[in-house]
Amino acid sequence: MLASQLIHTGFPAINLFDRVALALQLMEDYDVLHLPVLSEEKFIGLVTKDDLFDADEDALVASLEHSLVTVSVKTEEHFLLAVKQAAAHQLSLVPVVNEQSELTGVIPAKDLLRHLSHFLGNDEPGGVIVLETDKRHFSFGEISRLVETNDAYITQLNTYTEADTGLVVVTIKINKVEVSDIVASFQRYEYIVRYYFGEEQYANELKENYNHLIAYLNI
Repeated sequence: MLASQLIHTGFPAINLFDRVALALQLMEDYDVLHLPVLSEEKFIGLVTKDDLFDADEDALVASLEHSLVTVSVKTEEHFLLAVKQAAAHQLSLVPVVNEQSELTGVIPAKDLLRHLSHFLGNDEPGGVIVLETDKRHFSFGEISRLVETNDAYITQLNTYTEADTGLVVVTIKINKVEVSDIVASFQRYEYIVRYYFGEEQYANELKENYNHLIAYLNI
């Protein structure tokens, strides 16, 4: 998904020669902590609510030009770059600009979070397994094969390398909620399973037996 597909085009921007009081009022109205600042129709940065609070309300936004956050993404860049910028700079919104540095819109951080959740497959039911392995032994093909031998498939896979250990941490989302057999397969192949989340078959059976018992006692 591209940044251009998520933008809000009706969001306000301010100019360098607008007053601080106006910027603060717009932030209150739109419940954000940042606003895009324009100079001669070009995006030049974001002003923060903290910086505005420290300034005189009658001052011009231009007096804060040196402290603007010069962060944006291009319209044709992937939305994950916007997620990265929002996280790195703790932004309440991410500006989207074209090749001429003109502001085309913004993406609110809450929208990025919602689309990221969908991108990660959190809308779909399934279990999650977190593995650790060293870089030499990491094999997507083998991980996928071990899952598929248990009549399941991977709907999402993410990795990162831990800075302190150098280990590759692999998080996989499975299309099945019962993951105990898959966990056992990984353990047989000497994968370290850090943790997993799923509804196990034995838990289902225990709950069913409990319900039968309660129904019997209520007769």
